[in-house]
Amino acid sequence: MLAVFSSLRQHQQNGQRSPHKPLLALLALGRLAANGRSDVPWSVAEVELADLIAEFGPASRTGRAQSAAYPFTRLRADGIWTLDRDVVMDNVSPLRAGVTGRFEQALEARLRSEPALIETVARVLVDSHFPSTVAGDVLSAVGFDPEAAAVGEHPGASRSRRRSSAWRTAVLEAWDRQCAFCGFDGQAGGMTIGLDAAHVRWFALDGPDELNNGLALCTLHHKLFDRGVLGLDDDAAVVVSQRFSARTATGRAVYELHGLRLRPRPGTPLPAAPHMVWHREQVFQGAPLAS
Repeated sequence: MLAVFSSLRQHQQNGQRSPHKPLLALLALGRLAANGRSDVPWSVAEVELADLIAEFGPASRTGRAQSAAYPFTRLRADGIWTLDRDVVMDNVSPLRAGVTGRFEQALEARLRSEPALIETVARVLVDSHFPSTVAGDVLSAVGFDPEAAAVGEHPGASRSRRRSSAWRTAVLEAWDRQCAFCGFDGQAGGMTIGLDAAHVRWFALDGPDELNNGLALCTLHHKLFDRGVLGLDDDAAVVVSQRFSARTATGRAVYELHGLRLRPRPGTPLPAAPHMVWHREQVFQGAPLAS
């Protein structure tokens, strides 16, 4: 069951993120958990699935309805999704005639018979496609408790790649145990606190556990970096997205990061150019603030 969802076929080219099918499956799982049925009418998908793709997918010039139509029609090829009438792949117009999608009958029956499995599958899906800083937001958006147990705690769940146990420590040491963006270096009882080792290219999307793919970031800036509010330009300077807004002086301090050049200590590599490009193309959203 878990393997069926964690191995959804996705269009991948040059590392491009394509979380459209997982987001549709998560939307249907949320509806199944709440209502006992996975039915997703196109009228719902055209709004709610489009919102999920816009918020958690990479920046795209494709229209909202078309972005939602791709997974809504193509998830059938994975054998877990059906439509109540046959429609041409990717075609929006016939969907607006009142088409409804849902999980394949036997699959839905299995999930309905084991309610706890619904949340497990949702967690497996989200952890397979998003970093931990984003996973909770995705789960909340589709109606699940973001504090649910992580994948590794579920029987039968597995990962094809394992994180390096030494990578986090190596990254924090390389950046002198302070945030590469703001310099935060909090400790409690001699232990670093509020500081993460952040992947530039996400581990879930083949990002390596190497120093040139890591930054020490405070938990706030790690979250903003993974949500596409903060990014890096070709010169390893921080860029802030125009999508970000704040009312208070504390919140608006994020604007002050724009244009800040990363200055690692001697011997610490800057993020590799391919990883920065990947983040800029696949995670950063909107346009940077004007210089």
